[in-house]
Amino acid sequence: MTIRTNHYEAAFEAYLRQLQTPYVAVDESRRSLTPDGSIKNVDFIVSPSGSEMSWLVDVKGRQFPSGRKNRYWKNWATIDDLQAMAQWELLFGPQFRGLFVFAYCVTGDMAPLPHNFLFPFKGEIYAFVGVRIDLYAAWARRISPKWRTIAMPTTAFRQLAQPLKLFLEAQIVSGGDFDRRRATEMAPVY
Repeated sequence: MTIRTNHYEAAFEAYLRQLQTPYVAVDESRRSLTPDGSIKNVDFIVSPSGSEMSWLVDVKGRQFPSGRKNRYWKNWATIDDLQAMAQWELLFGPQFRGLFVFAYCVTGDMAPLPHNFLFPFKGEIYAFVGVRIDLYAAWARRISPKWRTIAMPTTAFRQLAQPLKLFLEAQIVSGGDFDRRRATEMAPVY
């Protein structure tokens, strides 16, 4: 059994349980080994009932708003996060798709999602917003070379990210053409 000390991941797991969505919580205490080295683990493998697609989920906990200047829609990740998710997609195969889930702990008067999508957990309110890894990679920009962090522009993130519940309710996720509009405009971030 995985022990969840991260409140964002604990809230996410409670949300999946409430929705009765099948999942596996991954033990993150050790990185997985591959012939080429190690790879950062995903947080959860989520397999919605009736779907032909499963999600490889990396939970990114953020406050909404965050920081001293009350910034909204923070969606940064590390290049390592993105590379690991891409590797897991290749290892698991075409029926698995990477998904960053931004677990926003709502700390102000505004929320990133409508009230019916919010989830109360242990005295806090959470909003779970997902963005597919392929879309994130296509739109991400480097924000700190030193910390190897990247983020999507807020406008693109707000257009492409969706409430997690919509990902979990989709019966079949098409393997169709991904949104690569920005992919040709920028060099790969990793």
